[in-house]
Amino acid sequence: MNIDMARLLSIASRCRINILISGGTGSGKTTLLNALSHYISEDERIVTIEDAAELRLDQPNLVRLETRAASIEQTGVVTQRDLVINALRMRPDRIILGECRGPEAFEMLQAMNTGHDGSMSTLHANSPRDAISRVESMIMMANLNQPLDAIRRSIVSAIQLVVQVNRLRDGSRKVTSISEIVGLEGESVVMEEIYRFDFHDSDYGGAVQGEFATQGIMQRSELVKKSHFYGLYDELMSSFSEVRS
Repeated sequence: MNIDMARLLSIASRCRINILISGGTGSGKTTLLNALSHYISEDERIVTIEDAAELRLDQPNLVRLETRAASIEQTGVVTQRDLVINALRMRPDRIILGECRGPEAFEMLQAMNTGHDGSMSTLHANSPRDAISRVESMIMMANLNQPLDAIRRSIVSAIQLVVQVNRLRDGSRKVTSISEIVGLEGESVVMEEIYRFDFHDSDYGGAVQGEFATQGIMQRSELVKKSHFYGLYDELMSSFSEVRS
C-alpha cells in the first residue's frame, strides 16, 4: 500500500472503526490485522479469539482465547462461536476474531452492534463484494431463520470498512481495495471504494505494474464523522488530494 492508505487504515483503527480484512490464503490478512492492532490504545480491554495463536498484540490489557478440538471421546470441544458468546461477558472494548469462517459471524456482528466498536476480523474472499456475500452465508449457517434483508441490515450497521488484500501472480502482496459500507439500496449493500489498485499491462512472468488511485472520501462517511470525534479529521483529510462532498 502507499503511505496515504497506511495513514487511512491507522486512523480507522484509532477511531474504533469496525474493520473486515478479506483476501485469499497467504495474502497477508493476519499480518495486516497485527499491524492495525498496534494503533489500539493501551487503556482498552481487548479479547482475541483464534483457532491457532497467530496474533501478536502488545497491549497490557489483553485476553487470549483459543478454540479446542474434541477429545478422543468426542467431548470438550470449544468452538469460535462459544468463545465469542463468552467474550461478551468479559467486558471487552474490542473483540478481534482471527478468522471468521462459520456461524460465529452472527455473534461477531451482534458484538459490533452492541458497543464493541473497533472490532476486527478476517475472512477468505476474492473481493469486498464477495466478502459481504460470505458473511451472509456464514450467518445462515447459524440456522437462525432470519430473512436475508434482516441479515444485510445487521451487516451494514456493524461493518464499516472492508480491506481487500491479494497475493498477485508475481508473489507480491498488495491492498487492492479499501471500501466503506455506506448503506442499503433496495436489497443491495452499497459500498464506496475509497482506494483501489489499478493494474497496468505487464509482461507475463514480470513484476505486476499498477498504481493506487482514490476518488476521495465523502463527508457523510462514518470514518469522517468519527475522525471529528477523535480529533483526527485534519490528519485524515491530508490523505486525500481530492475530497468529494
